Amino acid sequence: MIELNVCVGSSCHLKGSYNVIQAFQQMIEEGALHDKIEMKAQFCMKQCQRGVSVSIGNDTYSVSPETAREFFRNTLVPMTK
Repeated sequence: MIELNVCVGSSCHLKGSYNVIQAFQQMIEEGALHDKIEMKAQFCMKQCQRGVSVSIGNDTYSVSPETAREFFRNTLVPMTK
């Protein structure tokens, strides 16, 4: 199972972390990926200068509400195969 963490700290909250979470939740539902992706909220990832911080394993990415769906399709979905 892939553990997907989305930062909900102050800076990421202001940059749209809850919109990113909503987009990811919707895509998990649409793709029936509940058994492959476990999404969690996490407080500060110490990447405040970037967009919304998202981590998968040891890798941290910068995502915005506008790029969340593309990130999910291009980065997460291939990991579930």
